[in-house]
Amino acid sequence: MILNIYKPIGWTSFDVVKKIRNLTKEKTGHGGTLDPFAEGVLVIGTGADTKSLGEISNQRKSYIATLSLGKSTDTHDINGKINCTKQIPALSENKIKLVFKSFIGEILQTPPMYSAKKINGVKLYKLARKGISVHREPVAINIFSIYFISYFNNNLKFEVKCSKGTYIRVLGYEIAKKLKTVGYLKQLIRTNVGKYKIEDSLKIENIKNKWK
Repeated sequence: MILNIYKPIGWTSFDVVKKIRNLTKEKTGHGGTLDPFAEGVLVIGTGADTKSLGEISNQRKSYIATLSLGKSTDTHDINGKINCTKQIPALSENKIKLVFKSFIGEILQTPPMYSAKKINGVKLYKLARKGISVHREPVAINIFSIYFISYFNNNLKFEVKCSKGTYIRVLGYEIAKKLKTVGYLKQLIRTNVGKYKIEDSLKIENIKNKWK
């Protein structure tokens, strides 16, 4: 079975997998990690359908992100510790859109230390929590589009469509850098993974009721 789950804020992707596995009593996996601070579409596969998850994970993904400018954190998101404060220059919609345009296409992105990516079998976030930073090779990703939504009270809201392996937290950090300031993601919503859309996603409570 393939399930389009709405992952709530505060849950890890594995928390959702574990919950579904406990309900269905079947082998369970997900089609692409979503950060704990983020919410939205998390595709879950159970039983024989876990074999489809690799293909699903490779599909295009869409997000709506809110980037808070003027301060950065060590994790590039709202859950991290503030590590830098910088003045925000005067920003117009056109100036922001020009910066967005510079990210379109295939670009190289360095995975953040606070991530589940493994190096020599160890998850990077485990090293980061010990204050250890290691070299990470940049990875080629594809940004298909970035749309300006709004800019108000130092919060820049945008929609991005991208390939597998894109860290929106890092993209936000890089956007802030090109805008001559710093920033971190205060909100991230995944709106679709391939054909799986947020408006069709099921809340965890609804899944629980289904298997009662």
